[in-house]
Amino acid sequence: MTTRHQHRIVILGGGSAGISVAARLIRAGVPDIAVVDPASYHYYQPLWTLVGGGCAPIGESRRPQRSVMPTGVRWIRHSAVAVEPDAREVTLDDGSIVGYEYLVVCTGIQLDWQRIPGLEETLGRNGVSSNYLAELAPLTWKFIRATKSGSAVFAMPSGPIKCAGAPQKIAYLAADYWRAQGRLRDIDVHLVIPSPTMFGIPEFSRVLDDVVARYGINVHFGSEVTRVRSDRKCVVIRDNATGVESELPYDMAHVVPPQSAPDWLKKSALADPEDPAGYVGIDKHTMRHTRYPNVFALGDVGSSPNSKTGAAVRKQAPVVVRNLVATMNAAPVQARYEGYASCPLTTTRGKVLLAEFDYSMKPTPSIPLIDTICERTDMWHLKRRGLPFLYWNLMLRGRA
Repeated sequence: MTTRHQHRIVILGGGSAGISVAARLIRAGVPDIAVVDPASYHYYQPLWTLVGGGCAPIGESRRPQRSVMPTGVRWIRHSAVAVEPDAREVTLDDGSIVGYEYLVVCTGIQLDWQRIPGLEETLGRNGVSSNYLAELAPLTWKFIRATKSGSAVFAMPSGPIKCAGAPQKIAYLAADYWRAQGRLRDIDVHLVIPSPTMFGIPEFSRVLDDVVARYGINVHFGSEVTRVRSDRKCVVIRDNATGVESELPYDMAHVVPPQSAPDWLKKSALADPEDPAGYVGIDKHTMRHTRYPNVFALGDVGSSPNSKTGAAVRKQAPVVVRNLVATMNAAPVQARYEGYASCPLTTTRGKVLLAEFDYSMKPTPSIPLIDTICERTDMWHLKRRGLPFLYWNLMLRGRA
């Protein structure tokens, strides 16, 4: 006999989005909330770039999931494998069913390693790593330190990815380290990015143009890695405009995989039918599903066209909670998310370019009286110490 549970609100995912929403709902006095997530540990993932660059220990990014789960929430320690929004049911990996009145989807993003042949087999070996997994970030630092000469490749895939600045950040931290060690002149550094410019907003792109010029980084615009050939110590890169492929040798490589919604969500009625990546189809301002008014989504798994960052979640969570409570009370949804995202781009050991923007794709600085369209030491301290403190002590506790 199939085990069945019923809750008024079910939140799929216990990452930054799920915990923030759950905490805010508890503060609002909303009862009967369940969070579905199997993880034993909760990670502050933005720190992984600094781990890979030798600027932070991996242990600082991890805490027990139980320690961040809001009091009063039922924690269901399983994975969701299917959702039937017409029946208002979620199927779990043990075969049990969780029914809901209202659903919040924030499962995070899927790392599609297999879409770059040869990558998964060599991860963590032969100088190839990626800061997108906690266990690999320390190995990135190991490979950076071991590189004395030769060629280093840093690559970003096309399509939406979480923390889109991360593939660049680690390149700058590595180059800064090699420069300090007197090795940079002996290392040919390559950055492979699918975009035609360093950043989608000209004001920030101009600053990054100066950064890559300072380090002498060879930037392959409009290109991406399509294969890793570890036996030959090279990656295959494709020029997306011409389709021409070429080989690029490496002594170390940091490769970020393409990303998409979890496979089971892609197959569900919640997926945006016009999005091949399968993200949950939501109104980009209200965060409510376009076809199911009792369903909301936020974070990396939503179809809203913002940059997928923790800063976006910080702005989305209060909008979801206000509009969900309004929906429960049969009132109009009035809270709006305007696409705010933030990308603290580490350009050296000690300086950060804080890129803040919204749907307008214009700089939208949130800190008054200072110029953030430049590399700043105070923004480094914000990223290294301030943002982690705010994350653990305010954001995850449902505070502004």
